[in-house]
Amino acid sequence: MRRSSRLLCAIGISLVLTATTGGVAAARTAPQINVANGRTQPVFSYADAIREHVNVETPVDSDGDGRNDLAAVDIVRPKETDQGLKVPVIMDESPYYDNVGRGNESERKRYDAAGLPVKFPLFYDNYFVPRGYAVLLVDMVGTNKSEGCPDVGASADIAAGKAVIDWLNGRAKAYNPDGSPATASWTTGKVGMVGKSYDGTLPNAVAATGVQGLETIVPISAITSWYRYTRMNGVLYTDDYMPFLADRIDTDPPAKCAAMLQRLHEGQDDATGDYNAFWDERNYISGSLADVSKIRASVFAVHGLGELNVKADHFSTYWQALARRGVPRKLWLSQYGHVDPFDYRREDWIDTLHAWFDRWLHKIDTGVTKEPRVDLQVAPGQWVKQAEWPSRSLNVPLWLRPGQDGQGSLGLLPAGKGKTLSFVDDPTQTEDRMVSDPTAASPNRLAFLTPPLKRAVRFSGTPKVDIRARLDRPDANLTALVVDYGEDDRVDHYAAAGGIRTFTEESCHGESTADDDACYRLTETVTARRPVEIVARGWLDAHNRRSLTTPETLTPGKAYQFTWDTLPADYVVKPGHRLAVILAGSDAGETFPDQPAPATVTVELASSRIWLPLTAVSAVQEADPPTTMDFAPAPEQDKWRGPVDVVLPKPSRDFF
Repeated sequence: MRRSSRLLCAIGISLVLTATTGGVAAARTAPQINVANGRTQPVFSYADAIREHVNVETPVDSDGDGRNDLAAVDIVRPKETDQGLKVPVIMDESPYYDNVGRGNESERKRYDAAGLPVKFPLFYDNYFVPRGYAVLLVDMVGTNKSEGCPDVGASADIAAGKAVIDWLNGRAKAYNPDGSPATASWTTGKVGMVGKSYDGTLPNAVAATGVQGLETIVPISAITSWYRYTRMNGVLYTDDYMPFLADRIDTDPPAKCAAMLQRLHEGQDDATGDYNAFWDERNYISGSLADVSKIRASVFAVHGLGELNVKADHFSTYWQALARRGVPRKLWLSQYGHVDPFDYRREDWIDTLHAWFDRWLHKIDTGVTKEPRVDLQVAPGQWVKQAEWPSRSLNVPLWLRPGQDGQGSLGLLPAGKGKTLSFVDDPTQTEDRMVSDPTAASPNRLAFLTPPLKRAVRFSGTPKVDIRARLDRPDANLTALVVDYGEDDRVDHYAAAGGIRTFTEESCHGESTADDDACYRLTETVTARRPVEIVARGWLDAHNRRSLTTPETLTPGKAYQFTWDTLPADYVVKPGHRLAVILAGSDAGETFPDQPAPATVTVELASSRIWLPLTAVSAVQEADPPTTMDFAPAPEQDKWRGPVDVVLPKPSRDFF
C-alpha cells in the first residue's frame, strides 16, 4: 500500500507538471495584451484587423412597421480575437455618419463593394485597435443603416447603444448581413462609450439606464437634458427644434417618420415652454427613462465654458449629480466653444484618454485616477489642475443700486427702500446692444456697474439672479448678463469654429491603411482682443418663476420675486476692469421672443441682488506651471461640497 501510494503520488505530480508546462507553453503562444510603462502597447496590426458589419436587435419599433428596429454596427477588432484574444470595446454611437459627418474634417463611414466597412471616422480605431481594443461605430436608430425613426433623446435614441452592450454581454440578438446569428465571443464585454455633441449625449443616456457592461463614458460637449438644450426656465432658444433635428439626421424618405415628427412637434409644447412628460423622457439626470442614480460607469466629461450650443449648464448640473452619487469622474473644462479636445489639446488629450480607457476597460493602474480630478483652462494656452469643480467658494451677494444718469451700480449693501429703475422690453435687442457703453442710459436695459476693481476677482460656479420687480403685463421674458468690461485677449469662442483655426498640415496618431489614415489637420487657438466679455448669461419666463411645470399668471403692477441661475462660469475679472450685471427683456440673439407686446419692467432695488460664487484667485494667477492646484485634494473627494451662501452685513471685501 505504501509503494502504491508513492507510485500514485508520483503519477499525480507528473500529470500536474505536464499540464502546467503545457499551459505555460500555450499561454506563451496565445495572443496577449502588451503593457509597458502603465499603458497598452500597439502590438496588433491595424491593417490586418477584422472588419465586419452586424445588425443588433433593439427592443423598440420606432417606425411602427411591426418589427423591432435593427441597429447597424460596424466593427474593427484585432485579428487575434479570432485566435482566443478577448478585448474590450470602445463605442461611438452617432446619428451623423451619413449626413454631417464626424470631427473637424466631417468624416463619414465608407464601405467596400461587399458592404464591409473600410473607413471608420475619427482616430479611435487607428490608435486603439493596435493596443488591444475593438472599436464599434453604431448608427443611432433611424439614421444611416439602422432601422426606425429618431425620437431625439427618448427610448429610440437610447435603444441602439444599450442593445449593443447587451449583445456584447450575451443578452441580445444580432445578425450577420446574410441573416445568420452573430455572436461576440471575441470580447470581454467591457465597454467604453465616447463622443462629442449628439455622440456624447447618447453615452449620457445609455449610462443612466444602468446597463451592465458599460464601464465608462466620455461625453464631450454633451446634452444631459433636452429641455435644457432647447430652452431655459420657459424661455425658448429656438422654435420647433425637435422635429427639425429629427428630420435633419434621418436621411430616409420623409413619409417614413412623419408620425414621429408630428409627435415631436406636439410633445415639445413650444406654446408654453413648460417642462412636461415629453421632456422628462429626455432628462438623463432625473428623468423617467434614464436617471443618474442608475449609473454604473465612470465618467470623463469634457465641456467648454464658451459653449453657446450645448451650454455649460449641461455639464455643471450633471457634474454635481455625479458628485452627490460618488460616481468616479474626471473633467476637462475649457474656454472654447463646441470643440473636441482633439482639436485644442491633442497630445495631452490622446495620452489622457488612453490612460482612462486602459484604467477602466483593461483594469490597468495607469495613475489617471490618482491625479487631480479637474483640468481647467484659465487663459489661452494655460491650464491648471484642481481637485474639484467648482473651486470652493462663497456665494457673495452684490446688490443692485442706483447710479448716475438713470443707470445702476453694484455694491455690498442694499439700496434704500423705494429706489427703482425700469426698462422696456425690446424683442429685437441683441446682446451686443445690451452690453454696449454701460455708462450710457438706455430705455431697453439696465446696467449695474462696479468701480474699477482694485484687485482681481474670481468666481467659480453658477451665479444666481434674485430680483424683485413689477411688470405692466401678465408675462415677460427676462435676461441677465454678468459682464467684464476691460480690454483683454481671450479665446474667441464666438467664432464659427469655436476658438480654433485649422491648417493643412497634419499629425498622425495610430496606424493607417489606404482607406483609413490616422492623420488629422493641425489646429491653433484663435484669440480676440475685446473690451467686453459676457461671462455668464441666464433667462427666465416670468410665468415660470416658481415652477417649470405649472405656469403662473402674474398680476400687472404687482411686485414679485424672480430668482434664476445663469449659466456657470469660472472666470477672473482683472484689476482695473469693471464687473457689471445687465438686466433686459428679450435676447434676440440667443432666445426666441414670445411676447405679443413689450412689457415695462420696474426693478425694486432694495430687494434685488446677484449672488456670485467668489473663490481664490491664486490658482489662475499661477497657471505656469500647469500643475498648480488651488487647494489640495480633500480626503473625502467623493463628497459634494457646493458653494456656501454668505451674507455680508458690512463692506468686508476690498475689491472695489
